Amino acid sequence: MTTAAHGVDAAERPPLRALLPLALQHVLAMAATPVSTAFLMAASLHLRPGQTAALLGALLVLSGVGSVLQSLGVWGFGARLPFVMLPGGAATALYLQIAHDRGPAVASGSVLLAALLLLAVAPLYGRVVGLFPPLVMGVTVLLVGISMVRVTTQLLAGPSGSAAPKALATAGLTVAVTIAAHLLLRGAWRQSAVLVGLAGGTVLAVATGLGRLAPATGTGVSLPHLLPYGTPQFDLPAALPLLLFSLASLAEATGQTVLNSEPPDPARDVPRVARADALVSLLGGVLGTPPMVTSSENIGINRLTGVRSRFVTATAGGLLIVAGLLSPLSRLVAGLPAAVVAGSALAVYAVITVMGVELLGRARAGDSPDALVIGLALTVGLLPVVAPALYAGLPSAARTVLGNGVVTGTVAAVLLHALFAALRPSRARGQEASAAGVS
Repeated sequence: MTTAAHGVDAAERPPLRALLPLALQHVLAMAATPVSTAFLMAASLHLRPGQTAALLGALLVLSGVGSVLQSLGVWGFGARLPFVMLPGGAATALYLQIAHDRGPAVASGSVLLAALLLLAVAPLYGRVVGLFPPLVMGVTVLLVGISMVRVTTQLLAGPSGSAAPKALATAGLTVAVTIAAHLLLRGAWRQSAVLVGLAGGTVLAVATGLGRLAPATGTGVSLPHLLPYGTPQFDLPAALPLLLFSLASLAEATGQTVLNSEPPDPARDVPRVARADALVSLLGGVLGTPPMVTSSENIGINRLTGVRSRFVTATAGGLLIVAGLLSPLSRLVAGLPAAVVAGSALAVYAVITVMGVELLGRARAGDSPDALVIGLALTVGLLPVVAPALYAGLPSAARTVLGNGVVTGTVAAVLLHALFAALRPSRARGQEASAAGVS
């Protein structure tokens, strides 16, 4: 078998009869993320069906372009590894928080700022990644999950604050189908449990009269819309959540690169991954999408099939581009009942919350000072969640920063972790001096 310099069969090109089925498996595992992201954004931003269809097309096209770029690589952009790119779950949550607080134009501007920052710090990878160990990333992801569960329940309830029984039943059915798919299915189908939940929830809602399918009108090929929310606006305080995320994404890219390459060479490959993420995210800021990030969605399929060819993931990217340009497909999906989308969103953000718990578990805090760091950072981050009016009396700029639990919790975790790390050596030296004096 041919082996590339990366040692992951990156240069192996399967025959066409095997290439397409292998690529379709990746597409199946990937499709749920852009679809669910489109509907989360549509529900939060109150988009019309036609706007939702255009957004979904843009997300599919960008996912495809990013997957091709990461797999094939050009001019230092892309690691030339079997990676795929998708809208990030945590990044989407942060984007929607900014859009909810300051409007979608500010959120798009924040995506552009975060992408530019990632391009700037990619050469400084070794210095930046140390600021975001599992402890800090766990706090960030957990706060994102909790915050967005709260936002999603508000969307489900509507302006009145009380959800209609039909909406609750529809959301519950969607969650139930998602759980059943995750428990009963295997392989790529199991990875697509969210997509199965969306489809199954829609079928049940329509069959029981709880909801209706209302596809947007239109046929043929549809190109993504440029600047769908108007000219992006740049607001540094509002952009802080995504700026911090762009730095933290380097740590996540490190883990994914180690998993997806043999022998791993993070110093070489992670900056290439980051530059590709930043470039496609810049396109996303222009097309009205959240940041795009290299994803680990396909690593399980690579291991399951034993085929880790970058040409397979590049072909999957090409198929996603075609799917994004097919207007009838995106317009059909755009007609799903809103309560189905809300139920799917709750499942997605519940998983993100658990991911935060898992990351904190890796920190192995125990009785160490890290336990205090985690506790204090989570407390700081949860204050604006449990008491939204806590900082109402402060100036606008301060409210923007302190009122975002993800930002305050992450900053607290970074500063406290750095402080305790700096104190540990001096404390250890003091203990050694005391022991020497006693002896």
